[in-house]
Amino acid sequence: MSDAAVADTRRLNSKPQDLTDAYGPPSNFLEIDIFNPQTVGVGRARFTTYEVRMRTNLPIFKLKESCVRRRYSDFEWLKNELERDSKIVVPPLPGKALKRQLPFRGDEGIFEESFIEERRQGLEQFINKIAGHPLAQNERCLHMFLQEETIDRNYVPGKWLSSPGLTVCLPSLSLTLGHTVGTLLRSSSLKRGRKLRAEGLGF
Repeated sequence: MSDAAVADTRRLNSKPQDLTDAYGPPSNFLEIDIFNPQTVGVGRARFTTYEVRMRTNLPIFKLKESCVRRRYSDFEWLKNELERDSKIVVPPLPGKALKRQLPFRGDEGIFEESFIEERRQGLEQFINKIAGHPLAQNERCLHMFLQEETIDRNYVPGKWLSSPGLTVCLPSLSLTLGHTVGTLLRSSSLKRGRKLRAEGLGF
């Protein structure tokens, strides 16, 4: 056998697995389950919520285990925020099923168990695709959606940065620059006003 063939064979030989490799936790993992749907309210105020449970060892996430309850409109909010502030292609959500929301239907419409299960599966696929994207993991809106009890719709968009022992959130650069420019313009306007008043008084 030639030396080149021996070298190629060596490269194909994999390292034997020990018990730690075979049964230990994976080096990096992110698991998100959507489960336990609950329908609450009556009439037009009726809606369904889902538990969103996350487990991970990725250092960029502040909590390694979290469980929050979200409704369909919360997923819509997350999608809109990511489309506005990130550069990733955001996958579609399961449809709104507008026909199922028409009055005088002979069934439960969007509150039928079969439809709720179908939507649950679609939402689970959506959030796992989003959360698994490295760029989306830097977005503050995703962290709020996955790990905070309530969503603050008036939050300041920003980026999560992570290094060993430190995870911080930086405000969006555009917002920071906008605030800085606004402050400078106000300061300049105040100085100009004082100067004109001083000239009017003859100083």
